[in-house]
Amino acid sequence: MKTYPRSERVSSKIREQISRVLLRDVKDPRIKNVTITAVKMNNDLKKARVYYCLAGDDIQKQNASKGLKSALGFIKREVAGRLDLRYMPDIQFLFDESMDTGSKMDQLFEKIKHATKTQEF
Repeated sequence: MKTYPRSERVSSKIREQISRVLLRDVKDPRIKNVTITAVKMNNDLKKARVYYCLAGDDIQKQNASKGLKSALGFIKREVAGRLDLRYMPDIQFLFDESMDTGSKMDQLFEKIKHATKTQEF
């Protein structure tokens, strides 16, 4: 059985708990549709980069970013109360661009597919 570094195990737990807090406890409508995609921690477990995605336009993404920043203290306090850690890491929320990139790639593939079909005739 493969063992995983502690940072990966803690990242997984933090991701799970932040997702629960956002789903059940945070009432801010700006972050209603935010999905936590990943949590990356440094090896000393002092900093956590929390990646999130959101379907919407740039204004909704900016509002979600502001909502997450305003709820940061509450989220950190709630997660700290649910996890048995000596030190709760500093949390930084970052927008996960991979979903947008994947969506753009899908659109390009569809255009290529459509262009190929029209050239066959």
